[in-house]
Parts: sequence; C-alpha cells; structure tokens
Amino acid sequence: MAKLIEDYGMIGDGETAALVHRNGSIDWLCWPRFDSEACFAALLGTDEHGCWKIAPAGICESQRRYQTDTLILETTHKTESGVVQVVDFMPIHDNGSVLIRIVTGLQGKVALRNALTLKFNYGQMLPWLEVTGKTAVARVGPDIVRLLSPVELTCECGVITADFTVSEGEEAVFVLAYGDYRKLPPEHIDPHEALRGTQTYWRDWIGRYTRQTDWPDAVRRSLITLKAMIYRPSGGIVAAPTTSLPEAAGGDMNWDYRFSWVRDATFTLSALINAGYHEEAVAWRNWLLRAVGGDPENMRIMYRIDGSRRLEEWIATWLPGFRWATPVRIGNAAAVQLQLDVYGELMDAVHLAAKAGIDPPSEHWLAMLDAVVRHVEAVWRVPDQGLWEARGEPRHHVYSKASAWVVMDRYVNGPITAGRHDLGELARLEVLRDTMHEEICREGYDQGLGTFVNYYGCQELDASLLLLPIIGFIPATDERMARTIAAIERDLTEDGLVRRWRPNEGGPPEATFLTCTCWLAECQEMQGRHEEACKTFERLLAVQNDLGLLSEEYDTRSKCQAGNFPQALSHLALVQTAFLLCGPVMKRGNA
Repeated sequence: MAKLIEDYGMIGDGETAALVHRNGSIDWLCWPRFDSEACFAALLGTDEHGCWKIAPAGICESQRRYQTDTLILETTHKTESGVVQVVDFMPIHDNGSVLIRIVTGLQGKVALRNALTLKFNYGQMLPWLEVTGKTAVARVGPDIVRLLSPVELTCECGVITADFTVSEGEEAVFVLAYGDYRKLPPEHIDPHEALRGTQTYWRDWIGRYTRQTDWPDAVRRSLITLKAMIYRPSGGIVAAPTTSLPEAAGGDMNWDYRFSWVRDATFTLSALINAGYHEEAVAWRNWLLRAVGGDPENMRIMYRIDGSRRLEEWIATWLPGFRWATPVRIGNAAAVQLQLDVYGELMDAVHLAAKAGIDPPSEHWLAMLDAVVRHVEAVWRVPDQGLWEARGEPRHHVYSKASAWVVMDRYVNGPITAGRHDLGELARLEVLRDTMHEEICREGYDQGLGTFVNYYGCQELDASLLLLPIIGFIPATDERMARTIAAIERDLTEDGLVRRWRPNEGGPPEATFLTCTCWLAECQEMQGRHEEACKTFERLLAVQNDLGLLSEEYDTRSKCQAGNFPQALSHLALVQTAFLLCGPVMKRGNA
C-alpha cells in the first residue's frame, strides 16, 4: 500500500527535521540542515533511497502520539507475542545533530529488526561503510555518520541490519549521530539524559504560552511544530522541511519548500507576537532585515534559512517521486520572480513589531525601509507573478497591488516613521497611497461580477482576495468585499475547505489550500458571523493527522493531505485564526 503524507510525524532539533512513518521507518532526513542534501530520501522513492526502520519483524498494529507538550514521538507496536514502544527524538544542543531511538518492551516478548540504509545526495550516493561489532561508521565527502547499537550489527549490500528481541521491562537504544571531517560524531551519548533534556526544552518553551483559546491542543501543537521549523542559528523559519510532495496526485506541481519565504513574514510575526514569543519574533524580524540587506531592488521572495540567496533549481531524475509524482525538484526557481507582495510583507512585519513594542530597528535598517518605499513607488504598476508564484505571463494581480499599497499605508501612518520625515514628503506619499487604492478598486473590481478579481481585466476569483480585509485594505463588511467573500464561499469552497482558484479544465485538480480556509474564517469573523467562522475553522482542524500536523493542502476527493509537510503557513494560519476567534489580537493594518 502506498504511503500517505498524513502517515508521517516530525521530529527535529531546530537545525533539521526527520519524518517518521507510523510503521517505524524514518524516510526523510537532511543533514546537517533543513536545506542540506537528504541522506534518507525514501519519502520520494523507495527504501533503497535511504531510510532507517526499527519495527517488529512480523505483522503488528501500531499507534503513536507525541509525549505531552514535546516533539518526542512515541510509537507503540502490538504483535501476537507482545507490545513494544519506540521513542524517537532529536536532542536540542549545539554539539552536533543526533537522532535517538529507544525501544522498550511493554508486554511479552517481541522480535524486531533494525535496518539502516544511508544514501546521500538525495538517495543517490552510497557512503563508505565500516561495521565493527556494535558500531557502524559511514563516510562520504565531508559527511560522517556513526550508528551506536546495543546489539551486533551486520552489513549487506549497503544495508546495516540487526535482529534483536526485547521482553517486558527490557530496553534497546540506537543512536545515529552526524559529524564531518572537522568534528567527528560523538562516540557516546547518554540517551536518558538526552531524553530528559529534550523533554525539559520543549515543555519549558511551550510553558511560556498562556493565551486561552477554545482549541488549546491544536494551538499548542502548532506552536511546537512552528518552533521546530525555526532554524536556531539564524531565526529564519523554513516553510516546510520537505521538497516535491505533490499538490495534485500524479501532477508536476512539486516544489522545494526548505527555504524561508518573505511572503510569510507578517503571518509569522503576528502569530509569534500574539502567542507571547517576542524573542522568536525579534529573531525573525532581524533575519528579514539581514536577508534583504541594503538593496531592495534585488530583494528575493525567498532565501535559504541562513539568509543566503542561491536557490538554483534542478531535478533529481533518479527519484521516482512521492506516489510517483515527478519531477523531484531541488532548489526553487521562483526565488528570482518579481512579487510585489513581498515589499508589503516586509514593511508590515516591521510595522507590526513596532506596534507590539519590540525595539525598533537601527537607523541603517530604517534607511533600507526608505529605499523600499522609493522602489515600490517606481514599480507598483509593473505586472508580477503574484502571491502563488505563477510561472506564466506576469499579471497585474490585485493582491500584489494591495500589498504594494500596504508599503505606503504603513509608512505614512506607522510608528516606524514617526518624526523622521518632513510633513511635505509624508503628504506626497499619502496622495500616492490614495491613488493606489483608487486604482486597485477601479481596475481590480469587476462591476458585472460584483466582485474583486484575481488580476486586472480577468473575471476569475482567487482566494488571495480574502487577504484584502486582513491587511486592512478594505473592510470585510464593505459591499464589494462582502460580495467577493460570498462568491468565494460559493465557487471556491468544497466540503467546507477553500481552493485557491477554480481547477483548470483537463488538468489534475489541485487540492484545497488549508491556509485559505483560515483566511475565510477570519473574514467571516470580521463580518460578525462568529458561528460560521468557528465552523469553517473547525473544518480545518478536522483534517489534521492524528498527531495534529497539517500539510499545505487537503484533497477532498481522496480525503488525503497534499503538498509539503508539515507546512509552516498552515500552522501559522491555524494559530492566528484561533486567536482571532477567541478575543482581541494584534492585527495587521493601522486600526
């Protein structure tokens, strides 16, 4: 049976993440960073492309959960002869990345098999293996990985195996540690000390969260998931730890999401601020400013997690893809697209941080924001690729224009410019802001349809229009916006979830986009439709997997998750919408 996206759970250490299937196989891991080459790539191929499975040798029934308020995954396997539990986790420290698997007998006696296949360069390159007793060392290029086992290991055809049994009360611990030619992986680690330290880390962190909502479990799990996707050395947040999980079954909309999107800037900042995590919010804002540097004209829509810029796209032709969806893309060519919305996201993020009382950026960074304003003034009428990174002809996308309007609106009204400019300059920019607003409402609204449209001159809806009230461009109760919301509910909603657009005739239907469903709930709440907003939001919660994780999309036909997983934007939207539905929040805009 083919694996499903929701069959996976995530563990991580704030520098990388691993996906663990419910059958006990770790099928995805990039070492040492989120955006490094994968050494386990079975997620996009077969076991031969790299995985690490520890599971009963025979047929079993499996259940799993996260230990309360942690990213420590417990999987319980029940067989005819007994019950065992496997605890998977990655300790959070600065001494190298380690993956620990603790097998404990709970009942009876169970025979298990350990099978480790390391394949670097996304499942293409077998390392040099040295297996001695209970230790195995793999070397290839700069990478060194050491496996420490409680039992004797054997190696055949590049697969490191060990057959063992555990009885009730017995324990077997396997440790996989990463290093390189400069810093070798550790030869010993205390697994129980590491477990206690990992439990303390996560519980102390989520213990700082005190906000009340009607959905505490979903919000806490989403916050922990988001924290796991923040790259600790830089403060950048990875959009997802995976690449090429398809948006449509058997389709080619397979993208690499192991990078940081400027598009997500204000979504991230508002969720962190409203959850009370100002330290993470400051780190994210500072990452944004460093990534942009002093040249907004060459600003990219996404960056590597350390802020670097090279994301050239290529195809791993040897990988058959998740459920045979090809191509498998590494890197992302959309990085060099023109998307006007990123300027609004940058300005809005700095504005929101200032509203929240976060220390303002230095004069150097304020000068950079001045340059952003000058650049947007020059280019806001230029067509772009839009929020969804379309790879076709540039268009005058309505949301892109509204996001360019955000730049001027926050600049002339926000605390980031207070007392820094003469009144004449601000008055000139206010006139420009109002001119932009008037044009967008004239050219981006179709009188015949009675709705805003995706781009000037078309007659198509797009779910990004739900952001217009959220960014403060137009009230959700405005008649034009109310009609747009009603049209999206009628034409883009399927089984309670929202699509980005109507499916193309003849092409594979794209799944519903989970973040857009949250945007609809927020718009409904802004219209005073609280019960409907809660119903929409709870429809989203119903498609979480058993661990509380969300991918980018959900296919209502096959009832499966789709797209890269777990998806930061989906969890950010979940958190922010839960807050909005349950009380006052720090909102975008100048209200």
